[in-house]
Amino acid sequence: MEIQKLHEQTMLGNKRDLTKKHADILETRYTLSNFYPISRLTQKMDNVLTASENLKSKPAPSNTYHYVVEPVTDKDKDDILAMLRKFFFKDEPLNTFLDLGHCPELEEYSLKCIKDNCSFKAVHNNGELIGVFLNGLLRRPPPNTEPVKAADSCQHAKFKKILSLFDRIEEHFNIFDLYPDCDVILDGKILSVNTDYRGLGIAGKLTESTLEYMKEHNIPVMHVLCSSHYSARVMEKLGFHEVYRLNYADYKVNGEAVLRPAEPHVAVRSLVKEIGEVKTKSAP
Repeated sequence: MEIQKLHEQTMLGNKRDLTKKHADILETRYTLSNFYPISRLTQKMDNVLTASENLKSKPAPSNTYHYVVEPVTDKDKDDILAMLRKFFFKDEPLNTFLDLGHCPELEEYSLKCIKDNCSFKAVHNNGELIGVFLNGLLRRPPPNTEPVKAADSCQHAKFKKILSLFDRIEEHFNIFDLYPDCDVILDGKILSVNTDYRGLGIAGKLTESTLEYMKEHNIPVMHVLCSSHYSARVMEKLGFHEVYRLNYADYKVNGEAVLRPAEPHVAVRSLVKEIGEVKTKSAP
């Protein structure tokens, strides 16, 4: 999963120490008693987005408060892709470090989760797409199943480096190991808001709709993989907590650190949010 670099550019109790080779799996928490209600965090989330932007966007007119959050459908793909090209791809820290440029394989990779019918969009009353949260469904694999390496079939040399990072994470961390009774986990992939409309609570409302979908479909855990310091910070403000971390300096290929995005982006992090009572255990 990939989550938006939400700066300038895809949720408490006992503690357990978790360890993995080449990475630190941090504490898991088991209740939501100390989480703020999502509605109270809506404005806070977009305040973080705006503060971390380091850019002055033109003021949004007063009628920008009139928007609706709706499920994403296949018909939205072109509009979503246009939005991601403008507000997400060019600013995501790994894309920036690699100078990725136009990458059709990245675009296809980003949109393929739409088929799971659990993504949401924010639409202004003038019809403009102003925010999107692309989500997918992770399903527990059968025992002894070897994960498919996404990088093996990638023909784009630079994007292949990013997929290789994701493959390495899958080798060393399986989210289902933490939740032995969960067969389906919702995976938040990309959260993006038009910079002209930040500060209106859009990112929080998209997250709220995602959590409501989980309640309706009895999915107790949401997972996000954050390549950006800023996106991880936003999700933490929404009650997500870290369960896995791989520092970029520790990710090496043939003894060399190959991904070194600019600070403060020092690690790729998995965070989760449990929305109900769910059994957890430490990874072996």
